[in-house]
Order: sequence, then structure tokens, then C-alpha cells
Amino acid sequence: MWKKPESREPKVPLPEQPAPAPPPRSVASVSSRKECALIGSTILIKGELSGDEDLLIEGRVEGKIEFAKHNVTIGKNGHVKADVYGGVITIEGEVHGNLFGEDQLVLRQSSTVRGNIVAPRVILEDGADFKGNIDMSPKAPGQKEATPFAPPSSPDPSAEDR
Repeated sequence: MWKKPESREPKVPLPEQPAPAPPPRSVASVSSRKECALIGSTILIKGELSGDEDLLIEGRVEGKIEFAKHNVTIGKNGHVKADVYGGVITIEGEVHGNLFGEDQLVLRQSSTVRGNIVAPRVILEDGADFKGNIDMSPKAPGQKEATPFAPPSSPDPSAEDR
């Protein structure tokens, strides 16, 4: 009484449809990927580092790191004793030195920083360990970055004696 009547039409299997092909990759999207250099956790570098690509440091670096206009990331295993120059600098590990970010500087929760920060935008996540000064003054066009937090010099040293 409540049963559906069975269809008397013969059951014909549906033809198997091929899976849709993935969209073709354009040459522009493959070539526009940024290259990223990696300093692994077992590597120690003493000296100056510079380059024209993004950098991820998981090892130890002592000296100077200069990747202006590019991203520099100090990973959770990274230990740096150097001044770091970059476009966007992200710290997850440990840094002893001054940080100069052209665009932004990010200190993640796991970071430890002992040094001064100069960047127009700074993000300190809750739990970040930071000791130093922060300068967020905008840089005038064509102005070279000055050494951060140098003591002010008086224009006329003899003025103090008067």
C-alpha cells in the first residue's frame, strides 16, 4: 500500500563522464612566483648577506643582512646577531641587532628581539619578547635611513658652557 511501484523501464548505466581537466596554468603565473632563499637550521654564516630575492633564515647568521625591497623572515629556529634591512621583515626566532623595514616589521608571538626597530608599520603580537626602541617616522622621499636613536648633537658645543 505504501510502497512505491517499481519502474518497469530497463536500467541503463549512464556513460562514464571524464573528470574535468584542471585549468591550464598560464606562463605568467608560474614565472611570477617569488624565489626564496633558505638558510637551513644546521647552517652558520658569518659576514654580510645581500640579494634580490626573499630570504628565510632557520639557521644562524652573524654580521649584516641586506635584502632591501624584499621579504626577510627569521624562522622559529633562526638565531641572528646582525642588523637586518628588508622590505617586510618577519621575526619568529631570535634577533640581536637593529631592524630596518622599508614597508613593515612583524614580531610574532615566538620572537625574541634585542635591538631597535625602524619601520613605518610595526606589528607586535601578544607574547613577543622585545627590548629596544621603535621609530615609525615616515622616511622622506630620497632620504637615506639614519642610524637609529643616535644621541642628538648640539650645533654649537660651546653653547653648553655659557
